Amino acid sequence: MIQVFENTDNLNTQLADLFVEKATNAIKTKGKFTVALTGGSSPAELHRLLASDAYKNKINWNKVFVFWGDERWVPLNDEKSNAGAAIKNFLNHIPIPKENIFPMWKEGIEPQVYAKEYEAILEDHLELGDIFDLIILGMGDDGHTASLFPNQEIILKEKEKKVAAYFLAPQDMYRITLTVPLINKAKQIVFIVFGEKKSNALYEVLQGERNSNLYPSQLINEDDGNVTWMVDKAAASKLSL
Repeated sequence: MIQVFENTDNLNTQLADLFVEKATNAIKTKGKFTVALTGGSSPAELHRLLASDAYKNKINWNKVFVFWGDERWVPLNDEKSNAGAAIKNFLNHIPIPKENIFPMWKEGIEPQVYAKEYEAILEDHLELGDIFDLIILGMGDDGHTASLFPNQEIILKEKEKKVAAYFLAPQDMYRITLTVPLINKAKQIVFIVFGEKKSNALYEVLQGERNSNLYPSQLINEDDGNVTWMVDKAAASKLSL
Protein backbone atom coordinates (compact mmCIF):
# COMPACT_ATOMS: atom_id res chain seq x y z
CA MET A 1 0.00 0.00 0.00
CA ILE A 2 1.23 3.48 -0.90
CA GLN A 3 0.16 6.52 1.11
CA VAL A 4 1.15 9.92 -0.28
CA PHE A 5 1.18 12.92 2.07
CA GLU A 6 1.16 16.62 1.29
CA ASN A 7 4.11 17.18 3.60
CA THR A 8 6.33 15.41 6.11
CA ASP A 9 4.45 16.86 9.09
CA ASN A 10 1.29 15.04 8.06
CA LEU A 11 3.26 11.89 7.32
CA ASN A 12 4.97 11.82 10.70
CA THR A 13 1.75 12.50 12.59
CA GLN A 14 0.09 9.58 10.79
CA LEU A 15 3.07 7.36 11.53
CA ALA A 16 3.11 8.34 15.22
CA ASP A 17 -0.60 7.48 15.41
CA LEU A 18 0.11 4.14 13.76
CA PHE A 19 2.93 3.47 16.21
CA VAL A 20 0.59 4.09 19.15
CA GLU A 21 -2.11 1.92 17.59
CA LYS A 22 0.21 -1.02 16.95
CA ALA A 23 1.79 -0.75 20.41
CA THR A 24 -1.56 -0.54 22.17
CA ASN A 25 -3.01 -3.51 20.28
CA ALA A 26 0.06 -5.70 20.76
CA ILE A 27 0.28 -4.97 24.48
CA LYS A 28 -3.42 -5.66 24.91
CA THR A 29 -3.22 -8.90 22.93
CA LYS A 30 0.02 -10.44 24.13
CA GLY A 31 1.49 -8.17 26.78
CA LYS A 32 4.36 -6.67 24.81
CA PHE A 33 5.24 -4.68 21.69
CA THR A 34 8.38 -5.28 19.65
CA VAL A 35 9.60 -2.66 17.20
CA ALA A 36 12.68 -2.15 15.05
CA LEU A 37 13.58 1.48 14.43
CA THR A 38 15.24 2.92 11.35
CA GLY A 39 18.28 5.18 11.39
CA GLY A 40 19.43 8.23 9.53
CA SER A 41 17.59 11.54 9.50
CA SER A 42 14.20 10.21 8.37
CA PRO A 43 12.84 9.23 11.81
CA ALA A 44 13.92 12.37 13.67
CA GLU A 45 10.50 14.03 13.62
CA LEU A 46 8.72 10.76 14.46
CA HIS A 47 10.97 10.39 17.50
CA ARG A 48 10.27 13.98 18.56
CA LEU A 49 6.53 13.37 18.34
CA LEU A 50 6.61 10.11 20.28
CA ALA A 51 8.65 11.80 23.03
CA SER A 52 6.24 14.73 23.24
CA ASP A 53 3.56 15.10 25.91
CA ALA A 54 0.92 14.52 23.25
CA TYR A 55 2.12 10.97 22.59
CA LYS A 56 4.44 9.54 25.22
CA ASN A 57 1.67 8.99 27.76
CA LYS A 58 -0.42 7.01 25.28
CA ILE A 59 1.89 4.00 25.46
CA ASN A 60 2.86 1.68 28.30
CA TRP A 61 6.59 1.87 27.65
CA ASN A 62 7.33 -0.81 30.22
CA LYS A 63 5.92 -3.27 27.69
CA VAL A 64 7.81 -1.90 24.67
CA PHE A 65 10.99 -3.58 23.40
CA VAL A 66 13.11 -1.52 21.00
CA PHE A 67 15.52 -2.89 18.41
CA TRP A 68 17.06 -1.52 15.23
CA GLY A 69 16.84 -2.57 11.60
CA ASP A 70 20.53 -1.97 11.04
CA GLU A 71 23.56 -0.13 12.33
CA ARG A 72 27.00 1.10 11.45
CA TRP A 73 29.50 -0.77 13.61
CA VAL A 74 30.49 2.24 15.70
CA PRO A 75 30.17 3.06 19.43
CA LEU A 76 26.94 4.62 20.66
CA ASN A 77 28.66 7.94 21.26
CA ASP A 78 29.78 8.14 17.62
CA GLU A 79 27.79 10.64 15.56
CA LYS A 80 27.23 7.91 12.95
CA SER A 81 25.40 5.64 15.41
CA ASN A 82 21.70 5.16 14.67
CA ALA A 83 21.02 3.87 18.16
CA GLY A 84 23.06 6.60 19.79
CA ALA A 85 21.01 9.31 18.09
CA ALA A 86 17.70 7.62 18.94
CA ILE A 87 18.66 7.15 22.58
CA LYS A 88 19.79 10.76 22.93
CA ASN A 89 16.86 12.38 21.12
CA PHE A 90 14.03 9.95 21.81
CA LEU A 91 14.46 7.09 24.24
CA ASN A 92 16.03 9.17 27.00
CA HIS A 93 12.87 11.28 27.00
CA ILE A 94 10.30 8.53 27.56
CA PRO A 95 9.77 6.21 30.54
CA ILE A 96 11.11 3.05 28.89
CA PRO A 97 13.27 0.67 30.96
CA LYS A 98 16.88 0.65 29.80
CA GLU A 99 16.81 -3.15 29.70
CA ASN A 100 14.12 -2.95 27.00
CA ILE A 101 16.50 -1.20 24.57
CA PHE A 102 18.78 -3.31 22.37
CA PRO A 103 21.32 -1.34 20.31
CA MET A 104 23.20 -3.17 17.56
CA TRP A 105 26.53 -2.52 19.24
CA LYS A 106 28.70 -4.09 21.91
CA GLU A 107 32.13 -3.05 23.08
CA GLY A 108 35.05 -5.43 22.66
CA ILE A 109 33.50 -7.92 20.25
CA GLU A 110 33.64 -8.57 16.53
CA PRO A 111 30.50 -7.55 14.59
CA GLN A 112 29.95 -11.04 13.18
CA VAL A 113 30.01 -12.48 16.71
CA TYR A 114 27.58 -9.89 17.99
CA ALA A 115 25.25 -10.56 15.06
CA LYS A 116 24.83 -14.09 16.46
CA GLU A 117 24.24 -12.68 19.95
CA TYR A 118 21.68 -10.22 18.61
CA GLU A 119 19.90 -13.04 16.82
CA ALA A 120 19.64 -14.90 20.12
CA ILE A 121 18.25 -11.76 21.80
CA LEU A 122 15.59 -11.52 19.10
CA GLU A 123 14.66 -15.16 19.53
CA ASP A 124 14.08 -14.51 23.23
CA HIS A 125 11.80 -11.50 22.66
CA LEU A 126 10.02 -11.82 19.33
CA GLU A 127 6.79 -13.68 18.73
CA LEU A 128 7.70 -17.22 17.59
CA GLY A 129 11.30 -16.05 17.81
CA ASP A 130 11.27 -14.10 14.57
CA ILE A 131 8.15 -11.94 14.17
CA PHE A 132 8.28 -8.22 14.93
CA ASP A 133 5.09 -6.31 15.58
CA LEU A 134 6.45 -3.34 13.62
CA ILE A 135 9.54 -2.58 11.56
CA ILE A 136 10.14 0.97 10.37
CA LEU A 137 12.44 1.32 7.38
CA GLY A 138 13.92 4.17 5.42
CA MET A 139 15.18 4.06 1.86
CA GLY A 140 18.27 5.68 0.40
CA ASP A 141 18.37 7.42 -2.95
CA ASP A 142 20.25 4.35 -4.22
CA GLY A 143 17.32 2.10 -3.30
CA HIS A 144 18.92 0.49 -0.25
CA THR A 145 17.08 -0.16 2.98
CA ALA A 146 18.47 -1.22 6.37
CA SER A 147 22.03 -2.28 5.45
CA LEU A 148 20.86 -4.03 2.31
CA PHE A 149 22.99 -2.13 -0.21
CA PRO A 150 23.08 -2.50 -4.01
CA ASN A 151 25.32 -5.21 -5.45
CA GLN A 152 26.21 -6.62 -2.02
CA GLU A 153 25.25 -10.21 -2.77
CA ILE A 154 26.69 -11.52 0.49
CA ILE A 155 23.85 -9.86 2.38
CA LEU A 156 21.15 -9.62 -0.29
CA LYS A 157 21.13 -13.39 -0.81
CA GLU A 158 21.34 -14.32 2.88
CA LYS A 159 18.62 -16.91 3.60
CA GLU A 160 19.56 -18.56 6.89
CA LYS A 161 20.65 -15.82 9.30
CA LYS A 162 18.23 -13.46 11.01
CA VAL A 163 20.97 -10.91 11.70
CA ALA A 164 24.18 -10.54 9.72
CA ALA A 165 27.29 -8.38 9.80
CA TYR A 166 29.54 -7.72 6.82
CA PHE A 167 32.19 -5.32 5.60
CA LEU A 168 30.78 -2.72 3.22
CA ALA A 169 33.80 -1.79 1.10
CA PRO A 170 32.35 1.40 -0.48
CA GLN A 171 31.93 2.82 3.04
CA ASP A 172 35.07 1.19 4.45
CA MET A 173 33.20 -0.05 7.50
CA TYR A 174 31.27 -2.94 8.98
CA ARG A 175 27.48 -2.88 9.03
CA ILE A 176 25.10 -5.08 11.00
CA THR A 177 21.54 -5.62 9.81
CA LEU A 178 18.34 -7.59 10.03
CA THR A 179 18.14 -9.85 7.00
CA VAL A 180 15.46 -9.98 4.32
CA PRO A 181 13.78 -13.19 5.56
CA LEU A 182 13.41 -11.80 9.08
CA ILE A 183 12.18 -8.38 7.94
CA ASN A 184 9.55 -9.93 5.69
CA LYS A 185 8.03 -11.89 8.57
CA ALA A 186 7.05 -8.74 10.48
CA LYS A 187 3.37 -8.15 11.10
CA GLN A 188 3.72 -4.59 9.82
CA ILE A 189 6.50 -2.96 7.80
CA VAL A 190 6.45 0.77 7.17
CA PHE A 191 8.76 2.57 4.76
CA ILE A 192 9.13 6.32 5.25
CA VAL A 193 10.53 8.17 2.24
CA PHE A 194 10.94 11.94 1.89
CA GLY A 195 12.20 14.26 -0.79
CA GLU A 196 12.60 14.64 -4.53
CA LYS A 197 16.10 13.16 -4.55
CA LYS A 198 14.55 9.80 -3.68
CA SER A 199 11.84 9.98 -6.34
CA ASN A 200 13.77 8.02 -8.97
CA ALA A 201 14.67 5.19 -6.59
CA LEU A 202 11.11 5.07 -5.29
CA TYR A 203 9.78 4.75 -8.82
CA GLU A 204 12.26 1.99 -9.68
CA VAL A 205 11.52 0.06 -6.49
CA LEU A 206 7.74 0.24 -6.77
CA GLN A 207 7.01 0.50 -10.48
CA GLY A 208 10.25 -0.19 -12.35
CA GLU A 209 11.58 -3.49 -13.65
CA ARG A 210 12.49 -6.11 -11.11
CA ASN A 211 16.18 -5.73 -10.25
CA SER A 212 16.64 -6.29 -6.53
CA ASN A 213 20.42 -6.47 -6.82
CA LEU A 214 20.38 -2.83 -7.93
CA TYR A 215 17.34 -1.75 -5.87
CA PRO A 216 17.39 -3.91 -2.71
CA SER A 217 14.20 -2.38 -1.28
CA GLN A 218 12.38 -4.53 -3.84
CA LEU A 219 13.24 -7.52 -1.64
CA ILE A 220 10.83 -6.30 1.03
CA ASN A 221 7.69 -7.81 -0.35
CA GLU A 222 4.01 -6.99 -0.20
CA ASP A 223 2.77 -10.55 -0.69
CA ASP A 224 0.86 -10.58 2.58
CA GLY A 225 -0.14 -6.93 2.54
CA ASN A 226 2.17 -6.18 5.45
CA VAL A 227 4.11 -3.35 3.77
CA THR A 228 3.01 0.29 3.78
CA TRP A 229 4.91 3.02 1.95
CA MET A 230 4.42 6.42 3.60
CA VAL A 231 5.89 9.00 1.24
CA ASP A 232 5.65 12.72 0.65
CA LYS A 233 4.55 14.27 -2.65
CA ALA A 234 8.12 15.10 -3.66
CA ALA A 235 9.27 11.49 -3.32
CA ALA A 236 6.15 10.26 -5.12
CA SER A 237 6.47 12.70 -8.03
CA LYS A 238 7.46 10.03 -10.58
CA LEU A 239 4.93 7.40 -9.53
CA SER A 240 1.84 6.56 -11.57
CA LEU A 241 -0.95 6.58 -8.99
